[in-house]
Amino acid sequence: MTPTRHPARSALLAAATSLFAAFALATAASAQDAWPSKPIRIVVPYPAGGTTDQLARAIQQPLQELLGQTVIVENRAGAAGTLGTDSVAKSAPDGYTFVFGNSGPSATASLMRKLPYDVLKDFKPVSTVVMVPLILAVAADSPHKSVKDFIAWAKAQGTSLNFGSTGVGSSSHLTGEFFNERAGTKLQHVPYQGGAPMVTAFAGGQVHMAFVTGLDGAAMVQAGRIRYLAAATPQRSEVLPGLPAIAEDVPGFASVVWFGVLAPRGVPDDIVGRLNAAIVKAVARPEVRKLFVDRNVEPRSNTPAEFDKLIRDELELWAPVIRKADIKS
Repeated sequence: MTPTRHPARSALLAAATSLFAAFALATAASAQDAWPSKPIRIVVPYPAGGTTDQLARAIQQPLQELLGQTVIVENRAGAAGTLGTDSVAKSAPDGYTFVFGNSGPSATASLMRKLPYDVLKDFKPVSTVVMVPLILAVAADSPHKSVKDFIAWAKAQGTSLNFGSTGVGSSSHLTGEFFNERAGTKLQHVPYQGGAPMVTAFAGGQVHMAFVTGLDGAAMVQAGRIRYLAAATPQRSEVLPGLPAIAEDVPGFASVVWFGVLAPRGVPDDIVGRLNAAIVKAVARPEVRKLFVDRNVEPRSNTPAEFDKLIRDELELWAPVIRKADIKS
C-alpha cells in the first residue's frame, strides 16, 4: 500500500528544515563574529623553561590585551614535541586551541617517521613569531676560538666527540648532522628532552659541542659555562653582533629555526585572519621586539600564505639531510 502524501505537511517540514539550517548558519556566524568569547589556549609541546616556552610567553600578555580575552599557555611535552602538537591537531576547530610550534614537530618530524597527524593537511599556519638562528657553542674553557680550529680538532678526534640536541629529530639534531656532512666531522649525537636539560648537561661537561638558541644559551654564557663560536646564518646577523657566520668556514651551511602559531585545519579563515592580525601587532610592539633582540632572535611575523610556503620549503631543504644521516625519530 502506497503511503498517503500530505502536501501541506511536506511543505511545513521543508520550511522547518530550511529554517533550522538558516538558524544553524546564523549561530555559527554569530559565534565567529563574537570570537574570542572565552579563554584561548596555546599549547607549547615542550617542557616549561625552554626556547619554545619562553617565546610563547613573550607574546601571551600582548595577545591578551589585543584580543581582550585570557590567553593560556599550556605545556604539553612528550615525543619530541609531537604529543602536544597531535593534541591540537585533534582538538575542536573552534578557534580556542592553537599550538606554538617550531620547525621540528610542525614540519621536519614528518620526514623521519609516521606521525599521528599530517603537517600539511591537519594544520592552518597562522603566523611566525620569530626566526631563531642556531649558534655553535663550545665549553667556556675550550681552547678553540674559531669554527676552523674546532673543525680541525674534531676531525683529529674522529668519533670520540659528541654534540647535544634537544631531542632526536629536533632542529638542533638535524643541524648537527648537517654540520657533520658539510664540515667532514664525525660528532656523535646525544639527545636530551628539551633545551633546558640539554644546556645543563652541556655546562656540566657531558657535551663537547651543541647548536643552541640565544634563549637556551644566554644564562650559561653569562655564567661563563659555555662560549659561542659562530652563528648558523647565511651571513653575519644583526641579532648576533660580533659573531661570524659558520658559512664563512663551511660554505653553504645555515640553520635558522622558525617559531610560530598554527591552528587545527578546520578553524574558520576569518578567525585565523584575526589571530594573525593580533600576532603581527604583538610582534611589532617595541617592548616585544626588544625582548626578542636581546635574546638573539629575530622578530618576524608573516601572512598565513607566507608561513605555509616557509613550511613547505623547509621540508624540501631538510629531506636530503635526513635521508643521508638515516635519521628516524
